[in-house]
Amino acid sequence: MKIRFAMLLFALCGAVSAETLSVMSKPELRGFLDEMVSRHNFQRTELAALFSQAELKPDIIEAISRPAEAKPWYEYRDIFLTRARIEGGVEFWDEHAADLARAEKTYGVPAEIIVAIIGVETRYGKNTGSYRVLDALATLAFDYPPRSDFFRKELEQYLLLTREEKIPPLSLTGSYAGAMGLPQFIPSSFRSYAVDFDSDGRRDLWSNTSDAIGSVAHYFNEHGWQAGKAVASRAEVSGERYPSLLENDLKPALSMAQLREQGVRASDPVPMDALGSLLQFETESGMEYWVGLQNFYVITRYNHSALYAMAVYQLSQQISAKRQSRVTSDK
Repeated sequence: MKIRFAMLLFALCGAVSAETLSVMSKPELRGFLDEMVSRHNFQRTELAALFSQAELKPDIIEAISRPAEAKPWYEYRDIFLTRARIEGGVEFWDEHAADLARAEKTYGVPAEIIVAIIGVETRYGKNTGSYRVLDALATLAFDYPPRSDFFRKELEQYLLLTREEKIPPLSLTGSYAGAMGLPQFIPSSFRSYAVDFDSDGRRDLWSNTSDAIGSVAHYFNEHGWQAGKAVASRAEVSGERYPSLLENDLKPALSMAQLREQGVRASDPVPMDALGSLLQFETESGMEYWVGLQNFYVITRYNHSALYAMAVYQLSQQISAKRQSRVTSDK
């Protein structure tokens, strides 16, 4: 059996490029195919034929090794809090107001948060990624040891997703990390949280804006979004006790009363029993401090970065303010 399988792989790879051969030469691929066959009843020959067309992409490794989240806040902020993204968010909201209102009513997630997520991720669908998802996930699963386990699981989820949705695996494109569609869902998120929001019988996050809007709202709802509650508040810090709070996890663990005892005071009115976490962001003139509440933490479940969540939150506020000011001026 081993000899026959090796001969099959060799035959399938014979006419392809050296870059493609590097995927097939990865020793981990054999074990992965074994698992897909035994766990999920895939056909070995079909998988072998599929992966013979996959390519390792060195620029994917380069991209994931220099994430934007490594930048200080004052540089990261300027990527997303732009006039184009704010105005684009208002236009997107206007165009899809009915779906956004329905998503907010169904899942409790404000329209401006949904809009800001799609704005940060893909500039409202203008840049959904140009890598074949199979190439991206195969590269990171078999050629990026720091996170190979994670991306191997996502590759498994991707193959299941494309089989369930009846999509050719080589047809989909996305980011260098294998995120897909307007909201940039990774495969496991797609399978768990994507919804057919317009009831047309398909979950389509690539060309169906209604499904993308509903799926983002559903994702946040499932991760614990608190409808009608605040996201974050600017904070003032004093004393010698607050620095130790910056070592804590993003997950809110202390009540506002406890934070106050540690020298942290929220600038906005927040209930004393609400849970929060102290965050700091580097600006051109020094550090600024915020208290992240439960809804801020939920945004970090989309991307586990306080910088990302703050960019989404502040973009959402500016989009909402811009849209409201236009509505007011039109009256």
